Amino acid sequence: MEWKGRRQSGNVEDARGSGPVRGGMGGNPFGRGGGFRIPTGGGGRGGGMSIGTIIFLVVIYFILKMMGIDLLQVMDGGQTSPSPSGYEQSQGTTQGSAEEEERKAFVSTVLAETEDTWNGIFKAGGETYEEPKLVLFRDSINSACGMASAATGPFYCPGDHKVYLDMAFFDELAQRFDAAGDFAEAYVVAHEVGHHVQNLLGILPKVNAQRQSMSEADSNQMSVRVELQADCFAGIWGKYTEQKGLLEQGDLEEALNAATQIGDDTLQKRTQGYVVPESFNHGTSEQRAAWFKRGFDSGKLSACDTFKGNI
Repeated sequence: MEWKGRRQSGNVEDARGSGPVRGGMGGNPFGRGGGFRIPTGGGGRGGGMSIGTIIFLVVIYFILKMMGIDLLQVMDGGQTSPSPSGYEQSQGTTQGSAEEEERKAFVSTVLAETEDTWNGIFKAGGETYEEPKLVLFRDSINSACGMASAATGPFYCPGDHKVYLDMAFFDELAQRFDAAGDFAEAYVVAHEVGHHVQNLLGILPKVNAQRQSMSEADSNQMSVRVELQADCFAGIWGKYTEQKGLLEQGDLEEALNAATQIGDDTLQKRTQGYVVPESFNHGTSEQRAAWFKRGFDSGKLSACDTFKGNI
């Protein structure tokens, strides 16, 4: 994707060095009516410790402290000085590194391109597009949909109209899901922005209200339709990007491969060796790739009605 030198969005909030950031209400971001995420093959939220466990660990810490053993120094290998950026750097791509700063610039550019696309579409329909914020975080974040960890993958929270992204997911996308490439990464951002478009169009509030009274199986099926429509909306963005002459050879294939690799059936086969169709909540690999391609081929909202007929 030809992205360097293009406009970067001013709607990116960098919370990578600030720890968990509070954004409003608590609760599970991935329950019914919560956030909408890129699946990672794991659970919706990271695990947590009980109060009893925390108290026990605190007691152990102070006992060792009285014995002259500083557990924090032991765990840190004796290094307690903060890094120049103001926090302990983890292994892999780190904040402030050239690679991660380039990724931030890339994400900001992709977000700007989605703004151009949806501003134009909404304006053509006589409406005004509300541009979402995109929050970059590391490890964990507290959004208006509740606390989430990096393990949940990128997600959109309807409660605060923000997309949340730990950019380490891009490494996972390439290494764990075999979906490398800048346009594969752009697809992830465009998909979450697609959920924002659904929210502005009133689709998410309507669906979330309906899901409250549905069985788990019916709720999962409704979730699949929501996710496939977000894929289709991402395809519309891809179409407008192509019309600008920004796509390079192989870009479309990267996005289609990414959609395929994070299909429910493919993820379940990879993680547990078998599939449970009634538990699907994002769509099969074939469905995800097909709906992205439908949006890409048509460039029209009318082609993305996943709530009618078979999907």
